[in-house]
Amino acid sequence: MDQMMTPVLLIIVGFVICFVVIFVFNTLKESKTEKKIEKMLQNAKKEAEDYKRDSIIEVKEEAHRLKLETEQEIKEKKNELKEQEQRILQREKSMDKRDELYQKRETALDEREQKLTERGKQIQQEQDKVDDIKKQQLDLLEKISGYSREKAKEQIMNNVKDAMDREIALYMSEQEEEAKLNASSKAREMIVSSMQRYAADIANEQTVTVVNLPSEDMKGRIIGREGRNIRTLEAITGVDLIIDDTPEAVVLSSFDPYRREIARVTLETLIKDGRIHPTRIEEVYDKVCKEMKDKILEYGNTTLFELGITKMAPELVELVGKLHFRTSYGQNALQHSKEVAELTGLLAGEVGENVLLAKRAGLLHDIGKAIDHEIEGSHVDIGKNLAKKYHENEVIVNAIASHHGDMKATSIISVLVAIADTLSASRPGARNDSLENYIQRLSQLEEVANGIEGVDKTYAMQAGRELRVIVKPLEIDDLQAHQVAREIKEKIEETMKYPGTIKITVIRETRAQEEAK
Repeated sequence: MDQMMTPVLLIIVGFVICFVVIFVFNTLKESKTEKKIEKMLQNAKKEAEDYKRDSIIEVKEEAHRLKLETEQEIKEKKNELKEQEQRILQREKSMDKRDELYQKRETALDEREQKLTERGKQIQQEQDKVDDIKKQQLDLLEKISGYSREKAKEQIMNNVKDAMDREIALYMSEQEEEAKLNASSKAREMIVSSMQRYAADIANEQTVTVVNLPSEDMKGRIIGREGRNIRTLEAITGVDLIIDDTPEAVVLSSFDPYRREIARVTLETLIKDGRIHPTRIEEVYDKVCKEMKDKILEYGNTTLFELGITKMAPELVELVGKLHFRTSYGQNALQHSKEVAELTGLLAGEVGENVLLAKRAGLLHDIGKAIDHEIEGSHVDIGKNLAKKYHENEVIVNAIASHHGDMKATSIISVLVAIADTLSASRPGARNDSLENYIQRLSQLEEVANGIEGVDKTYAMQAGRELRVIVKPLEIDDLQAHQVAREIKEKIEETMKYPGTIKITVIRETRAQEEAK
């Protein structure tokens, strides 16, 4: 038992000794930590005091610096105020001197005015004396000559008037002859110069369009079962489809370029798609019609950009684009309008008129042709009403109304538009016509002139733009020749339709002929 207790006691003693050692060790460790903390606190307090002392010194230095800067600014302000006061004093002195000079000058002017008044009185007295002497001399002259003053004055004025009338008439005659010579030459130079500066390509529209096919089998698909596809295409587009022996081609025939273009795009889209049946044809046609409206606006905006014209009503821009799909005697209406605009602008620049206004008038002169197939009336009346509706300038309205002579031109620009329109329509190749219509027009011209009494022979020239008429000299005198020309002109305007103008020249001559044997 004692042997078992001994180890237990030793173990207990060992635990007690370990506990005492650990306790002593922890106590020593805590005392060291407290010393370190106390030392750190002392160091922190010292650093805080040093930082506080440095901050106070910096604040004092900054305050001293600000005080010095403030004192310097105050000193500078005081110096500026002193300089301003000196300048004000000097200005006041100069103003006082100027006042003294003005007062002296005013006194001198008063004295001079008084002297002039006295001098004027003396001159007036002398003038009165001279007038009295003149009156006495005139009375004496009237008694000697037997003419009163009024009668002599009337006689002199009559003589002067007669002399001046002769001189004025002679001067006017000379100036008129010179103006005629110069005007013709100058006008020719201006027109030729404008035409040289603007040389557009000739673009004629045809009445047919050819659509190429990828294969010959496509013709059967376009025709469809029992011809239902081709009937649908012709019905909705209003265009005739000609499918003949021409290999891999279909011809679209119509006098309306707009319908023909829609039919072409519709057919080409169907060919690319491959699905050709009545329902698909209607779908593609509706889509192409919407796209064509955007294309029309694009044509209009492009034309305005090319001509440098801005601020035009959107409705008018659309109508300008529609002109691309209108023709006159085979000439594209939009191309013709652009050409007239360019020529009008060039001519306006030559004579010193507003170039942009002239171009605008030239572009819109045939705007009525865009919808003349939809509205009753001539394209001139339609265009004039459109210009008024969209608040265009009065010059443009008059240019549209007068470019075919239906109304009197009230401005130079209106005259220039008419000239440019004639140039664009009459230049070679601008318009096409069939040989049959051409020969018929020439024959009709000659028949109209031959139907006038006293006419001997007629010759239609310059592609029907000039008519030369030879009259019988024994039946028609010089004055009647003018009446014959006017009668032929009126008859042509009443009975014929023609592009541009026709010049009528009546020739009357007497020939004396003998034969020597």
